[in-house]
Amino acid sequence: MTIQNLLVELFVEELPPKVLNKLGLAFSGVLAEQLKAQGLAGADAVVTAFASPRRLAAHVTAVAAQAADKAVQQKLMPVAVGLDAAGNATPALLKKLQALGADLSDPAAAVAALKRAPDASGKAGAEALFYDSVVKGASLQVGLQKALEEALAKLPIPKVMQYQLETDCGIENFLPGWTSVNFVRPAHSLIAMHGAAVVPVKALGLSAGNSTQGHRFEAKVSPVVLPHADQYDEVLKRDGAVIASFAERRAEIVRQLNAAAAQVGGGAKPIEDDALLDEVTALVERPNVLTCQFETEFLGVPQECLILTMKANQKYFPLLDAAGKLTHQFLVVSNISPSDASAVIGGNERVVRPRLADAKFFFDQDRKKTLESRVEGLSKVVYHNKLGTQGERMARVCAIAKAIGLQVGGDALAQQAEQAARLAKTDLLTDMVGEFPELQGIMGGYYARHDGLSTEVAEAIEDHYKPRFAGDELPRNSVGLVVALADKLETLVGMFGIGNVPTGDKDPFALRRHALGVIRMLIEKDVALGLPELLSLAIPVFGDKITNASGALIDFIYDRLAGSLREQGFSAQEVDAVMALRPARLGQIGQFLSAVRAFAALPESPALAAANKRIGNILKKAGEVDAHVNTALLQEDAEKNLYAVMQKLLPESEAQFKAGDYTASLQTLAALRAPVDAFFDDVMVNAEEMDLRLNRQGLLKSLHVAMNRVADLSRLAA
Repeated sequence: MTIQNLLVELFVEELPPKVLNKLGLAFSGVLAEQLKAQGLAGADAVVTAFASPRRLAAHVTAVAAQAADKAVQQKLMPVAVGLDAAGNATPALLKKLQALGADLSDPAAAVAALKRAPDASGKAGAEALFYDSVVKGASLQVGLQKALEEALAKLPIPKVMQYQLETDCGIENFLPGWTSVNFVRPAHSLIAMHGAAVVPVKALGLSAGNSTQGHRFEAKVSPVVLPHADQYDEVLKRDGAVIASFAERRAEIVRQLNAAAAQVGGGAKPIEDDALLDEVTALVERPNVLTCQFETEFLGVPQECLILTMKANQKYFPLLDAAGKLTHQFLVVSNISPSDASAVIGGNERVVRPRLADAKFFFDQDRKKTLESRVEGLSKVVYHNKLGTQGERMARVCAIAKAIGLQVGGDALAQQAEQAARLAKTDLLTDMVGEFPELQGIMGGYYARHDGLSTEVAEAIEDHYKPRFAGDELPRNSVGLVVALADKLETLVGMFGIGNVPTGDKDPFALRRHALGVIRMLIEKDVALGLPELLSLAIPVFGDKITNASGALIDFIYDRLAGSLREQGFSAQEVDAVMALRPARLGQIGQFLSAVRAFAALPESPALAAANKRIGNILKKAGEVDAHVNTALLQEDAEKNLYAVMQKLLPESEAQFKAGDYTASLQTLAALRAPVDAFFDDVMVNAEEMDLRLNRQGLLKSLHVAMNRVADLSRLAA
């Protein structure tokens, strides 16, 4: 059996850059997976993916020319169906054996070769007949053909195109014909090499060979002929001027970017943007980084505008100085390496200039109107057909922000929050945000400073969308925090109130992200308001536009919170114990979780958790129970002792809880283990005498309340 490394390449026209790496990994992954499934490659085969703007390729080590034969046992039918009373084959069995290709020249011998085994799907004691055969291993040509078709079929192609491919089997074999092909881009050649040999497979109307095309302009030869599967990247780089590996090409771009920035000096560094880096890597076959510049007058425009237009429209890497400020120089990743790069540099500088001039024009024009003068225009912008205009939404956010501000900071904070909320959405009407929606909020902050508004209000306008994504920073000041909370709460309450809730993986209004933003602000800023209280401030501002869906919304937010806590490393038991009590003030949850974790580590924890669960079940069956104890009705020594210990420990635990020392509060209760165990061993809670029963239930109710201030400890029971 010949073992060689395998190389497969599909050469196409320019692939979609934003998904190129994903396509390359999928192509190589499925191809190798299928080869392994057919026994042509071992489980330890090494797979290397290649992806450049015009090719997808995979290199797989240790691929066999022929898979090993495989012994297969196949269930035929129950013995009662396959054999008659005399033990001879029935027509049904003979027909089945014939279909499987068994030798029936001697039917008795064929039947004797069958195996009997218990029939798992039949009645007790029933047996079935099994046929042993050897399936010949697939040849590489057959196996690779199947693997290639599967790899192409499973490519995560964003959009398929149809094109015509010329064939040599046209009318009466004299004129060429045409066949329709569906693929992400037109394919032009196919390589399939097992060592130095070509594997004769076909795909997308192409027959495999050993040649491909290199760089459009800088290849040394055309076509590039591949002598061996193991020389793919080496030959393509040498003769074709192409770095086939996506990862290698990306690393080379990073190296050149850093080298070019170092040459500029002054602590300059290229902007960090992984998405841009991936996209540029997918646009070039052999990168060449060049340094360009623009006129310094454009630096008067907010750097976010200039950076965005250079990245989004031109795929350039702006250079920042040591302080993180934009410089007038930028880096271009070119796909050509001329001896004199001045024409390339000049061309890119000419191209970017109109973009920057547009940004400057927008910025200058926008500043001719104050944000306050734009407020009225919000009433002409539709927000949602059931929730009204942006003007109506702004009024609701103002009311919520004012209410929250009054609660957490008094009149001064409320007034500033109301002012910031009134102006926060006005930059949606500016030319700059109309051109670059990503700058909403950011431009509002710049224009607020230009209008002479306070730093607190300007920063709040800029920050009111935060946190925009996981890991994003929170608003910088209290005004921004209040407005950001109000903005997200208005969205959540409004959308839930009209029934627009997330379903499955669909969340068109980003309500999950808004909920996580609210959670982060309440926890990390330790806002002194409970979640139900916040919703009670937000719901009334909608009037009759919505129905009150606060119950469903609270469930939604707590579900997001529970998931977030588990992702942070807290166990499911710890999270369930704390979240079972639905703590209103989310800023306390971290302390509750730490206290529960410390309590769970105590040796008394399992017994007390189990006892707490038992107490909960007793009280649930009892219905309404008053947490009151009549000492005159305490008869058994165990209940007297438990009551005495409770009288000593519960006030101490409650004082620690009120002081915010939740860990100590729970650990104090650990001393209850022995008296609680003795109580359940010696005392009949549901005594026949009603007064005794109610008194003992009251004793347990008092204990249950004290034990579950921090968390529902029964959730820690195994």
